Amino acid sequence: MSTGRSETVSALATDLYEIRMAASYLRRGMTQPATFSLFARNLPEQRGFLVAAGLARCLDLVSGFGFQPDDLRYLREHTDLSRGDLDALARLRFDGDVWAVPEGRIVFAGEPILEVTASLPVAQLLETALLNQATFATTIASKAARCVLAAREATVVDFGARRTHGLEAALTVARCCAMVGFAGTSYVAAARRFGLPAIGTVAHSYIQAFPTEFDAFAAFGKDFPRAATFLVDTYETRTGVARAIQVAAELGIPESRVGIRLDSGDLESLARQARAMLDAAAMPHATIVASGGLDEWRVDTLVRRGAPIDAYGVGTRIGVSWDAPSLDSAYKLVEYAGRPVMKVSAGKWTDPGCKQVYRGGTAEPDVLALRTEPAPAGTRALLSPAMIGGAQVAPPESLADIRERVARDLAWLPDPARRIVDPEPIPVRRSAALRALTGNIVTELTGVAGPMGGT
Repeated sequence: MSTGRSETVSALATDLYEIRMAASYLRRGMTQPATFSLFARNLPEQRGFLVAAGLARCLDLVSGFGFQPDDLRYLREHTDLSRGDLDALARLRFDGDVWAVPEGRIVFAGEPILEVTASLPVAQLLETALLNQATFATTIASKAARCVLAAREATVVDFGARRTHGLEAALTVARCCAMVGFAGTSYVAAARRFGLPAIGTVAHSYIQAFPTEFDAFAAFGKDFPRAATFLVDTYETRTGVARAIQVAAELGIPESRVGIRLDSGDLESLARQARAMLDAAAMPHATIVASGGLDEWRVDTLVRRGAPIDAYGVGTRIGVSWDAPSLDSAYKLVEYAGRPVMKVSAGKWTDPGCKQVYRGGTAEPDVLALRTEPAPAGTRALLSPAMIGGAQVAPPESLADIRERVARDLAWLPDPARRIVDPEPIPVRRSAALRALTGNIVTELTGVAGPMGGT
């Protein structure tokens, strides 16, 4: 995938406390390598998995990291940083490493999505931007993947741009939807940026602007005979379907080019009635598109009940991940100057040291291990180098490649984790070496023997 552009991003894309910490580190010469791990502490309710996303954008941010002259001028005028602090910040660049799970891989709670190793001030300053990008993208990709699972063989399209929290978010949503299997997007800017099919019909305002519904359908059919999907529920849906059939017949539009869109009401009942009317008119290949407040639960219900719907337009509820708009994500220091470190706060423990995740067959627990550990027999590593010495190790991946990876991982996922309702994620097991290291550090920090068992 490529985000479509590389850019220099101001290092002010961070929280003030990150800058103050970095300045304090620099004053004390604390610039040795530090590794931070970005992960989700817990899965949201009704999630059996996450789809890792946002890596391409994160790499863009890391590659362009640095304080620009205007940034330093702002800090000089509006903070208590000294001239020495500003001079030290001005010299910071990213020349470290990023290990990451490739975009589109399935991940679970506690597993690193990415790990950053760089001088302590630089790695610290990246926290806000990386959490912002990886958290949002992973949130959206995970919900979008559930919509694809719910739809089974039906097509799913992104209709979310008008309800996302900003136009930049709309681009991310369209991209994440495409990478998990959506057929296209209504958002033209995203279609151009990422090479996606732009898909759309008309709004109710188009129908209302004409003297009659028939006039609106006739005009649209004449203007766009190759994309003649008629919005039939502005007034009375069954009458709208009948008029769409009449217009298509009078204009000689091939039935394979004809579609109707249902945007309100009892979608199951209306779809059955519309299908019967289309079939009776010798239009068995005309398609039915449903939209209006859809999410994976509503789509799943419609599919399980056998509603004859060919495509689903999913908008608001995917664009903001309606039920779970964020993740309990974290970016935590796990090693500094070769010393593994951890946090032992109640409910917010972190695993020490640079990590690797090893994955075996379907339904087998993932193994969270130290990066230096060999792979257990029959498993493969999930994290790989994305940047070494400040340079990306490979060109950006295509969306097609990421999409294939998502499909493979969804196929690998056991049925309980794929369920739309009450899913069960596979467990994540800590390796013996990681558990031993954790126990030793807890003992050192607290004087109390750390836990050695469990998962």
